[in-house]
Parts: sequence; C-alpha cells; structure tokens
Amino acid sequence: MTGGARPPAPSPASDARRPLVVGNWKMQMPLLRAAATARAIVQALPPLPDREVAVAPPFAALLPVAQALDGSPVLLAAQDLFWEDEGAYTGEISGPMLREAGARYVIVGHSERRRYLGETDRMISLKAQAALRAALRPIVCVGERQDDRVASRHERIVGEMLLRSLEGIPEEATPDLVVGYEPIWAIGTGCAASADDASEMHAALRDRLRSRFGASAARVRILYGGSVSEQNIDDLMSRPDVDGALVGGASLRPQSFARIAAFKPHA
Repeated sequence: MTGGARPPAPSPASDARRPLVVGNWKMQMPLLRAAATARAIVQALPPLPDREVAVAPPFAALLPVAQALDGSPVLLAAQDLFWEDEGAYTGEISGPMLREAGARYVIVGHSERRRYLGETDRMISLKAQAALRAALRPIVCVGERQDDRVASRHERIVGEMLLRSLEGIPEEATPDLVVGYEPIWAIGTGCAASADDASEMHAALRDRLRSRFGASAARVRILYGGSVSEQNIDDLMSRPDVDGALVGGASLRPQSFARIAAFKPHA
C-alpha cells in the first residue's frame, strides 16, 4: 500500500471554507443522459462566484460530463477511487486517472460503499491519501445508523469513524480536505436531519477535527448529506459549521439542483 499523502498546495478558496455543493449521481445516469443533465445544470445555474458547485457522475460518464462542463464554473467530481496509483487492480480506477479526466473532487467512504462493498475506515483513509497525492480533494463521508442516534451514541460513533478515516492525513492538507456528514437513516429516505441536528453534529465533528489537526481544523469544510432538497437547503446553510451539501436524488433534476446550489441562508 502506498505511503504518506503529498497534498496539493492550499488555495485561498478552501482556506476561507468557501461553500461547496456536490451532486452525487450514484449509478443512475447513463452516458448520454449524464452529459445532457450536466449541460442543463450549467444552463440553469445563476452566477455563483461565492461558492463551488460540482457533480459526480458514474465513471463511464466522466469524460462526456467533463466535456459538457468545459468552460463553465461547475467542477467535476468522482464517486470513488482506489488507494494505489497504478497496478494490476481489475475494475478499479486511480487518482491520476481521475485527475487526467478532469476531476477535482472525489467522494470516499460513502455509506453505500461501506454497506454493500465492505469498505473500512482503514481503506477510506488510504483512499483519501491517494486522492491528495493526485491533487484531488477528498470528500470523506461519515454517518450513523438510526439505532445509534436513538441510543444517543451517534456523536461518539461518528467522531471515532472520522478520526480513523483521517489516519495518515497531514495537517497541511486541511485546506483541501472535505468531510461529508451523512446520517445513514436520512439517505434517500426523504427524511432529512433537522437543521438543528445537522448543526449539532457538524459542531461535534469540528471538535473532533480540532483534536486531530488543532487550529487547522477551521480550514476543513463539512458538508451535510441526506435528503437535501430545495425546501431545506436554506435553513441548513444558515447554521454554523454547515459548509455545503452533498446532494443525491435532487441532483438528478437540473432545476432542483440549481436551486439548491443557489441557496440563500437566512439572515
């Protein structure tokens, strides 16, 4: 397995925790539809100079979506990567390949991969390091099950998951590190965490980041994911430590995703 990460140079945008909205299309976009949807999103978005917007298509659609986004402010993201940069790893894709395809962000450790493919925190930490080596910004996902929340152990469970998933990440990488908080019980269910619950958990995650990175934790963006919609985005983005959103189903609908990306926090 590959050694320590070599992070890309910090950018002013990430230093300032510029809001980030990412659409995760999962396995729901055939190639031609993916390119058409990307073009429709570009057309629907108003100018948003104070935030970043990205979409994560399936691997097969990366290049046509990159072409559809070319010249627009919408960035390309990927849904996963392998922890080695090259080699005999059938069916996998590397960070350098994603970077060459035009990706700037990559999701690692999504709960669906943890659940269906058995990904561990150790594997996720290696993937995050691989992303940084390739000058990609990893979005490291963590979240609790419903029974963890009911038993009031969610902060401990998710905090420990986060620290294990960030092993090997150097402090100087914090401007390029993104955390995605996704309560598993809210993903694809239409039952989002309340803005208060999300803010409370984001604050707890920020505390965990401080225990790991010290003052540099203030540079890490924390996104909320789990049934994000046009109806709840403004409230979510009004809360402290909510730095953006990881959007699932709504990102498949260009007008809905454009409205989410154009969130307007309450005064």
